[in-house]
Amino acid sequence: MFTIGNERIALVTDTSCDLSDQQLAEYDIRLVSLRVATSQGEFRDRREISQDQLYEVLKTELPKTSLPLPEDVSALYRQLQEEGCTRILHVSMSSGLSGTYNMVRIMAEDFTNIKIDIYDSHTLSCGLGLLVLTAAEDLSKGMAVEDIMTHLDHVRGTQLGTFVIRTLEFLRKGGRIGMVEGVVGTLLQLKPVIFVNDDGVYQTLTKARGFNNALNAMCDEFSKRYANAKVRMAVVHGAAYEDAIKLQDRLCGQLDVVSSFISPVSPALAIHTGPGLLGAIVQRAE
Repeated sequence: MFTIGNERIALVTDTSCDLSDQQLAEYDIRLVSLRVATSQGEFRDRREISQDQLYEVLKTELPKTSLPLPEDVSALYRQLQEEGCTRILHVSMSSGLSGTYNMVRIMAEDFTNIKIDIYDSHTLSCGLGLLVLTAAEDLSKGMAVEDIMTHLDHVRGTQLGTFVIRTLEFLRKGGRIGMVEGVVGTLLQLKPVIFVNDDGVYQTLTKARGFNNALNAMCDEFSKRYANAKVRMAVVHGAAYEDAIKLQDRLCGQLDVVSSFISPVSPALAIHTGPGLLGAIVQRAE
């Protein structure tokens, strides 16, 4: 929790941020869990099902994802109040990809004894994670919440989050295919480089024949967009850690990277992308 003037401010996000437990603990960032529903029952993302467990399930079925339980959100808000919190900044995953933002925005209206600001990040995974870290750093510097949300708008405008997946099957079955499907030629093995656009939905940035060529195209795009700029970076993967290390090394060789980290995508996101995903989120450093 952060103390600024007379306010005690808590920073909240959801499990789609893909930040590690260590990163969350460093700034006392609180999480609400998305849900994963399988034939064996329903599980809280990251808390009751791990990425490895999720990939085992994917071998036999395609689970579904759900919004956080309303009672989990309200319990967290009440707990923060009991800890002396007077204001909450809740940075949510994209409203274009989940109903989480709208749900917590409506729920926040019921808490009349505490000020709750809900921010739509228009992104997810470590795109969301990097914005949450930016908010934490701003709070540590004593910046006002209103100014932080304006700052997040600016930072999000400098950010590009992209990924390449082995198959579009999971996105299609999960209903997240969005603006991607029309550009894919299955017979030609065209692989889209998918990004989260300014509206917070998936769109094709470019495409190439085969997975490795798509990775090359993704890296080329970063080089073009961030030439001569200092950047912060996160590399994400779906059960492909060794490949993620190679991608991180490659991008660190191409870009002026001031900080970077590698993170697995959360189970709730992995359902829609499947194993083998590789991606990167880059934003300008300040």
